[in-house]
Amino acid sequence: MRFQDQVVVITGGGSGIGRESAIEFAAEGAIVAVSDIDLATAEGTAEEIKKRGGEAAGFALDTTDPDAVTTFFETVEKRFGRLDVLINSAGVREISPVIELSYEEWSRVINVNITGVFLCAQAFLRRLVAADKKGAIVNLASTLGVTAAPNRPAYVASKHAVVGLTKELGLEFGQSGIRINAVGPGVTRTSLTERYFQDANMAQTIKSIHAMNRWGEANEIARAILFLASEDASFITGTTLMVDGGWTAGRTM
Repeated sequence: MRFQDQVVVITGGGSGIGRESAIEFAAEGAIVAVSDIDLATAEGTAEEIKKRGGEAAGFALDTTDPDAVTTFFETVEKRFGRLDVLINSAGVREISPVIELSYEEWSRVINVNITGVFLCAQAFLRRLVAADKKGAIVNLASTLGVTAAPNRPAYVASKHAVVGLTKELGLEFGQSGIRINAVGPGVTRTSLTERYFQDANMAQTIKSIHAMNRWGEANEIARAILFLASEDASFITGTTLMVDGGWTAGRTM
């Protein structure tokens, strides 16, 4: 039980990688604060954890609202008495050519994918530093945090920013005993990406861009997140672990 009685906060925990991570943390003894912009999905994840014998609670959270973020971390710490781990999983994406992308859509993706990560990390770190306490943060980056793909300018920019912010935070808080890392998933089958897999040609293309000739599953990304959050990764900070089936290793000829 690597996380026995630790309080783990997960944003975007109502679905996909965030949900799977919440369930995995609870299975390893954590008390999980599941947050999502959609309260019903956050509560759904919390209920699933409780059915399995774990401890969790669901919360509504708009990670782009500074006041809401501050209040949320205060509430979680008061309710559970401590904070140990933060998983910044909330994220969105766009599909649009650069010249057609609206300012509103650009702003939405940037605000959720990087501003929200910063605000949650800042609020979490403030409370840990004030308590002189160690802890860990794992951010959700992407293969597109180190490379690019067509028609995703805001997503690519935001995920590159997550990689950079992870380095900055890891450097700044290393001496405080707070480790900050990120994972960079390849294409992972979740509710956000499910429609890709309904087209046989698209599914085959997804396989072909990974050296392992398959896509990822949410539990595979979750296991990497738990590793980085645990003492198994005690000398790792400021880095992004690519969990991408070889996508960023290169291309076959």
